Amino acid sequence: MAWKWKYSPKEQLEDMSSLHPGLTGLQNLENTCYMNAVLQCLCSLTPLVQYFLSGKWNPALHQEIGESATAFGCLVSDMWLGEFDFVSPEAFHSVFGKRHPAFSSKTQHDAQEFLICVLDDLHEAFKQVRAHSAAGASTRSSSGTSIITHLFEGQLSYAIRCLTCKALSDKPESFTVLSLPIPSTRVCSLQDCLECFFQPDTLTRNNQIYCHWCGSNQDATVTASITKAPQIIIFHLKRFAWQDKNRRKLSTTVCYPFSDLDLSPYISPSCNNNTEYSLCAVVNHAGDLDYGHYTAFCKHSITQHWYSFDDAQVTKIPDSAVQADTAYLLFYISQGY
Repeated sequence: MAWKWKYSPKEQLEDMSSLHPGLTGLQNLENTCYMNAVLQCLCSLTPLVQYFLSGKWNPALHQEIGESATAFGCLVSDMWLGEFDFVSPEAFHSVFGKRHPAFSSKTQHDAQEFLICVLDDLHEAFKQVRAHSAAGASTRSSSGTSIITHLFEGQLSYAIRCLTCKALSDKPESFTVLSLPIPSTRVCSLQDCLECFFQPDTLTRNNQIYCHWCGSNQDATVTASITKAPQIIIFHLKRFAWQDKNRRKLSTTVCYPFSDLDLSPYISPSCNNNTEYSLCAVVNHAGDLDYGHYTAFCKHSITQHWYSFDDAQVTKIPDSAVQADTAYLLFYISQGY
């Protein structure tokens, strides 16, 4: 199904004459609040919305694996037409569940796991790869670039130093979501969570690394840094933790900035990206492990107001309400965008 709109410049989003573009609720299909909250956040991100409303996704789509990406594109357009108070994500849920059976049932799932799966699925549907000839046949590499890697993919580097011979090696790793530990205090800041993630770690005993220079397992220190900062960075606050073989939820209040989040302390000097970010969307989780409920807070790209998305219900909220104890996923966009 081809989407016919040809909006591409950012300003043209403002020319849409409907009553409430981008403020459309999503019907709950029985325990699908996790999906609705994530979809609302993704459908509020200006560069991703532009990509779909402009029609640029059509020529990039791999038809044979692009059914759920097509359904996502149609959902974006439905939500930005603004003709309805809410729409049903049934078509997307159905085709996505066929490709990813774990999400086919209408039972509660973890929003972070669903988000990663959606981003991976969209990447596969749109990725452009370099073809190379092997034994006379053209083959595809497993990597590639797409709108997802362009907007969401960052790069970490783990500097590993052997404590015996002092040899230093680097291990690169790509990410689309950074899972941050939460300090064991009643109140902390997002900066505290980042400090925990990026603080040097010492690997000993069963966690030793194999040192090629020493020829055996050795104690080592590991220090992470960001070598490529993404345009949109997503933080997953690890609220669900194991304690004495039981999984529990951490109710720690995490204070997060609305603007000027500075990631420069954690970014490699060789990285030339802009290091300051502004908050643009939040996935919330209220309740406990068994009876929780997901909602979303999104900043509207045109009005610059914040809105709460609780399945089919959309409500304008004051900025002060966006700082919540229930925050689970935080979406930040580069202020250089």
